[in-house]
Amino acid sequence: MTTTHKRILHIPRRFSLDEWGGTEAVITHLCEGQLAEGWMPEIHTSMALSNTPTEMFRGIPISRYKYCYPFCGLTPEERHQLDKKGGNLLSWPLYRGMRKAEGVRIYHAHVTKRTGASVLKAAQLAKRPCVVTLHGNMFDVPKLEAEDVTAPQQGKFEWGRIFGAYFGSRSMLDTVDAVLCVGFSEYEKAREILGKDRVHFLPNGVYPQRFKSPVEERMAKREELGFSPDDFVFGCISRLDPQKDQLLLIEAFNHLSTQHSNLGLVLCGPHTNANYVSRLQAALEASPAAARIRLLPPVAPDTPEHRGLFAALDCFALPSRHEPFGIVVLEAWSAGKPVIASKIGGLASLVRHESTGLHFKPGDVHSLVNSMERMIAEPDFRTTSVATAQAEIKEHYTWTSITAQLESIYQQVESKYI
Repeated sequence: MTTTHKRILHIPRRFSLDEWGGTEAVITHLCEGQLAEGWMPEIHTSMALSNTPTEMFRGIPISRYKYCYPFCGLTPEERHQLDKKGGNLLSWPLYRGMRKAEGVRIYHAHVTKRTGASVLKAAQLAKRPCVVTLHGNMFDVPKLEAEDVTAPQQGKFEWGRIFGAYFGSRSMLDTVDAVLCVGFSEYEKAREILGKDRVHFLPNGVYPQRFKSPVEERMAKREELGFSPDDFVFGCISRLDPQKDQLLLIEAFNHLSTQHSNLGLVLCGPHTNANYVSRLQAALEASPAAARIRLLPPVAPDTPEHRGLFAALDCFALPSRHEPFGIVVLEAWSAGKPVIASKIGGLASLVRHESTGLHFKPGDVHSLVNSMERMIAEPDFRTTSVATAQAEIKEHYTWTSITAQLESIYQQVESKYI
């Protein structure tokens, strides 16, 4: 299939180099793959958490637009919390930018609600295809998680509904050309609700070679963190957020530390919930094993420091209470680390219990402690589980493979426009 249209517009709710998260990583790697194939990927987004109107990042042009939250009475702190996570923003300048865009091959929204619907509206008026990726924010969100995300706007008058009606936000998923799901559980639910033809499972991926590190780097990072070569170090490198439930990991570590004197725990990631970070700090200060726990500031992705943190660990643990996919699990496996993960959401299918890692019951500290005990006691399982997982990455989860699958979907949806 040939087309004279080269531009692929990726539109997330926000894209901040200083507040890096899974969505930023996914979009960046997809764009890198598309650049390599001769396409012209661009990122268009709001100024949430970044006031830089335009910049280039790894050869990818980024354009940011002014925005607001159409709710009366929001405090600056509430607006900031919505910027951090899940805010249903309104950006008329972004919509105008999409309307003026020429030579667009695909409009690829990474957001739903008002912003995603405005992208679809622009695509429809331009008579170009539009797809949307669900990064776990629609059919697979627990009630408590949804309430946490929307808490800042509760009880506020929403004057932006007229714009949602104009863009058709309620019917977006019924009319968009394709719906892509990064999590398998959300994919199954989306197929039940939206039908099978337009819904696709497109998981996240990884560049495994970027997480390889020499032994010297591992030893240097462990020394820097204050751990000896004989210590067994658990870690969670992920957003500090109630969704990730690092509090449970601290509680489990406290239990284990009564039986083992040579353990360590590393927690590191962007802060998306200030209150939760305060709770983590309080739990750390109250911990009898506080001297063995490191609560670190976030590090830039794809850097020696990022890679070094993974290298320093002996086991990666992700105790999420909600997880659409779990891209950090792929990173841990690529770094050669065995994985413990809660059996929930995308993690239930990504990690295969007793094969590529260990599951535990979400929110159950004793279940988590048992899995951590097993990882300490069974070095052979640690080795074989990583080898099995790395083979699966090579077959299913490299960005080269994911980008090729996305291209196939693009060709399917644009066939009716060419």
